[in-house]
Order: sequence, then structure tokens, then C-alpha cells
Amino acid sequence: MWLALDTATDQASVALGLPGRVLARETIAGARRHASGLLPALERCLAETGAGFAEIEGVVLADGPGSFTGLRVGASVAKALIRVRPMPLWVAPSLLVCAAAGALVEGQTVLAASNALRGELFVAAYRMHPGRVETVLAPSVLTPDQIPLRVAGGYQLVGPAAPVLGGQPTWPDAGVLLGLVGLAGGVQAVPDAAHWEPEYGRPAEAQAKWERDHGRPLADPARANG
Repeated sequence: MWLALDTATDQASVALGLPGRVLARETIAGARRHASGLLPALERCLAETGAGFAEIEGVVLADGPGSFTGLRVGASVAKALIRVRPMPLWVAPSLLVCAAAGALVEGQTVLAASNALRGELFVAAYRMHPGRVETVLAPSVLTPDQIPLRVAGGYQLVGPAAPVLGGQPTWPDAGVLLGLVGLAGGVQAVPDAAHWEPEYGRPAEAQAKWERDHGRPLADPARANG
């Protein structure tokens, strides 16, 4: 059995199941509830399936871009579980999870958008095909008026920030991550979970403010010690 986690947006979710089959799912609404709600949600999913932690064979995680705090929560839980009981970690872009959740027509371009703050959006575009995912636009930070220059018209619009572009909001779902396991271009294995970090998409707001105030980039401890 696999555990899937998505904490990239204001609505987090947890799912247990097999590739393409969801056995239990929990949703946590509200960004400030991710840290306190994730493990209880996992416990409820385990109780619903009648399974124990020892039956989890791997973790699948939406790794961004998205909320810095939310992604840190999901990554911390995934790493802690893997440290207690070594198992594989697989990841997929949170925008791909949005696109796969909302795709209505096979082969149609699906544009997923979430809020990147500062008047910008995290944007990616995909086409879903039998057995594979085609990336049309890899996750990028764009302003709304830049999107038509990067993605041709005729796409389906999904994601939390869809209203900014004239659509209805949709949310990623951890259960969809289970459906991406085994698809070419879907989830990717993480070879070294201990040193892996989510794809935040841009610096955290606190870091951006520090760099604006000081007029220089903040030092990266990983590079300094590498």
C-alpha cells in the first residue's frame, strides 16, 4: 500500500491505496491546519483501511511549486516516515496533480495555475495520454499576461488560481498522485530522500524581503557547505 500526500496549497490531502486505486482519502482545508492535521488525517486513513503503518510500502508526494510552509510540512512528514521505516519516495509537481485531477478530455492541453504572490502565478501545462503524461509547459512563474506567450489557446483551465484567469477554482488531490504512479512522465523516484527538498518555485516571502532590504541574495547554506 502507498501513502500519498499533497500539501502544496491551502487544501491539503492524504490518501492511501495502490497505483490507480484509492482506498482512503482525507482532506484538510485551511493552510494553517496542515501541520496539526496531516498526521491525524493519516491515522484516520489507516483506521479506515484497517491497515497499520508497517503496511505502507512507499510515499508519493506533490513536491511543488506552492506554499513554502505547506511544502515544508509535507516534506517533513514524508522524510520522518521514511527515516523511521526506510521506503521509496516518489514525487510529482503539484501543478501536474491539479491537471490530472481536472483533465476532462484525453490529449487536451490542461493549464494548471496556483498563486505565486506578488501578482504572479505558478503555471504549468500538460496533456494526459494513455500510459503517459506530456509536459507542454514545465512549472514556471508567470504574470497572467505572459501566459498566452507561453501556451497556445484552446486549453482547459484548472487550479486554485483559475479565477484569476477567468475560470473556476479546483484543487490538487492526493488520490490523483496514486494514479500517476507508473505513468511515463508522472511521478519520479527520489534517490536520496534525506537530502531532497521540494520545488518551491521561488524564494519564500521572508527571504525575498531580506534580499530586497539588503540588496543581495541570501547565502545558500547547502552550497556553502557543499
